[in-house]
Amino acid sequence: MSTLIYAIIIIVPSIALGFMAYSAFKSHLNGVGAKKIMKKNLLSFVTVLMITAALMFTVSAAEANAADAQTNDTAAVQEAEETEEAASDNSKGLGLLAAGLVTGLAGIGGGIAVAAGAPAAIAATSEDPKSFGKSLIFVALGESIALYGVVISILILNKV
Repeated sequence: MSTLIYAIIIIVPSIALGFMAYSAFKSHLNGVGAKKIMKKNLLSFVTVLMITAALMFTVSAAEANAADAQTNDTAAVQEAEETEEAASDNSKGLGLLAAGLVTGLAGIGGGIAVAAGAPAAIAATSEDPKSFGKSLIFVALGESIALYGVVISILILNKV
């Protein structure tokens, strides 16, 4: 049964992300503003993320309860090892989820920062060519947010 639930945990977010992309494209064709589409997709993404996390924790808790209910005196050592292995698998899964979230959210933040900073840097450089160095620093600061996310993600993956 847990294999079916794990398959659902993988399939449902994939379908939801595909539907969000389709909905955004359709809304764009109907003339809806980009900010409104972004807010709607961000809200949908967070909702799918919360549902997936809740489902993961529910499955993990159900497996832990099932393991506790089946313990007896003769197989206590063997089941303790299985529980320890399941806890290790859960921590690895949560570590991978954390690494993905760190990279994704840092990439989104870096993209937003560069989207705001790059046009301002171009405008400042066109008005005063001497300000190119200062403008380049602000754009690089926005890009460094994404790099920090990748570094933290690598640290998480090495820990798991």
